[in-house]
Order: sequence, then structure tokens, then C-alpha cells
Amino acid sequence: MKSQKTTKSISAGKKRGRLFEAGTIGVIGGVGLYEMPGLTEIKEIRVKTPFGDPSDPFVVGRMGGRRLAFLARHGRGHRIPPGDINFRANIFGFKLLGTERIFSVSAVGSMREEIHPGDIVLPDQFFDRTAARPRTFFSREIVAHVAMAHPVCPVMAGILARVGKEKGFRLHRKGTYICIEGPQFSTRAESDIYRQWGISVIGMTNLPEARLAREAEICYATVAMVTDYDCWNEREGEVEIEDVIRVMKATIGKAKEMIAGAVPHLPEERNCVCSQALKDAIVTDPKAIPARLRKTLDPILKGRV
Repeated sequence: MKSQKTTKSISAGKKRGRLFEAGTIGVIGGVGLYEMPGLTEIKEIRVKTPFGDPSDPFVVGRMGGRRLAFLARHGRGHRIPPGDINFRANIFGFKLLGTERIFSVSAVGSMREEIHPGDIVLPDQFFDRTAARPRTFFSREIVAHVAMAHPVCPVMAGILARVGKEKGFRLHRKGTYICIEGPQFSTRAESDIYRQWGISVIGMTNLPEARLAREAEICYATVAMVTDYDCWNEREGEVEIEDVIRVMKATIGKAKEMIAGAVPHLPEERNCVCSQALKDAIVTDPKAIPARLRKTLDPILKGRV
């Protein structure tokens, strides 16, 4: 890969500067996702946000005329556990770069017999079992209630499904992703109960991202790489991290192919619910919103109040 250049930092006050580009496509996952054929003009950008620093510098490049921004969710070297990820800084950082869509790539455990390790799942629903994650950008002095009935962008999910099918991958078009606090894996009792609830896959990161992306009016879709059967499947035994990493490395190429194949088919204009999530969601009287807060959240509010 070509050497990377680290630019000066971008902050909320500079979002309209040279580092902001409307229509940017975000990809969040592990280190190395940006190693895709056809990605050029690769460089690093450090972003500062009102919520602190994102997990890592963003790696930005171009593919077929579209700008892509990649972020290592756990930081380089996988040093940040799920509960310590600064989700608000990550999503706000994407917003500062002009991101309108985010592909989220993550490893998950299967809760269904028919969903095998090595398969790809495109969840359309999420279920929350976390306890200590920031859930919103609007926690004080401004209240917003965004709709989350359908937390995944239908346009992105549909394109991903079509690309995966064309490539012949074992793909599951829908499913429910349960997000647990971690960093420990489930107990057997928990795993059994989740299966009774109709859960499809289990992970530790995607629901906070989906919530915050919706508040930021960013389209969001998950490419879930199945690495194991959690601990409910007695024939497979307990989850071993070595096996998880091995299967994840074998599957990551499929995720890259799906994203690279989906990018050219993303429409320039967005007409989905994601792009209008804040339109009628803010219930605080505009006169009661402090000027300093308006300035802080300006990249998200952009005239909504």
C-alpha cells in the first residue's frame, strides 16, 4: 500500500473546510479494511470532536470517484474494548468529514443452527442488552426523539444483499443482532434465552453506532461476519478466541468485496428515512437551546432548529 500522509486535525469549527466533503461513504470495522483494490489517494486524517477523540485516525481514499473514510473501531492493535469505544466521537467524526452513509463490518456469533461460521448476515433489527454506553448526542438542554423502528438503511441493505448474492456468498438477508455489554462472551443461560427470543446473531458494538448514526442522519448498515456459534451449540463447544480470529480473517475478504461492489450502486441522492431523521424529532423550544450547544452540535443540527 502507498505511504499515508497525516493531515492537520479537523474540528467541528472547521467542518466546511477542505477535509469536509459531502457524500463521503464511511466504513467502520477492523484495521486493514481500507486495503481494497481500486482505492487510491490514501491518507490519514485526525479528527477532533466535542465528544473527545475517535478510536483512531480516519483513513481516507477514493474509489471510482467516490470518497471513502475508514475507521478502526477498536483502534490499531485492537486496544479498545467494546465498552470503552467512544461511539459518539466516532460517528461525529464521520459527520465532520461529510459522511452520509456508513458500512459497519463486525464479527458476530450465530444464534441459529442455519447461520454457519463463515456466513454473512445483514441484520435489519437490533436488540439492546448494554448497560453503560452513551446513547445520544442530545443528553442535556436539547431533547430529540428519533424513530428507530427500522434502524438499518433499506437502500444500503438492499444493495449489499444483491452484491452478496451475485458473488455467491452464503448470505442471510435479515436478522436480529443482539448487542451485549461484553467484553466477556455470554453464559450458557444467556445464550439459551437469546435463542428463545428469536435472536439471529450476537455482538458488542453495532447498536450504539446505529443509534448515533440515525441521530446524525447518516445511513447505516451492518455486514456481520459470523465467526462462531456462541456457546449454545454443544457440538461446537465454547467460544475460543483463536477460532474467532481465524474465521474472521477468512471471512473479511467477503466483506471487502461486498462493500467495494456496493459503492458504485449507491445513489447520489438519498430519499430514505435516515436522511430526514431529525426533521420532526427535536422537541425542545428553539429559544431554550443555548447558543454554545447550537455551535457544538451544528454539524448535526444544520438548520433543524
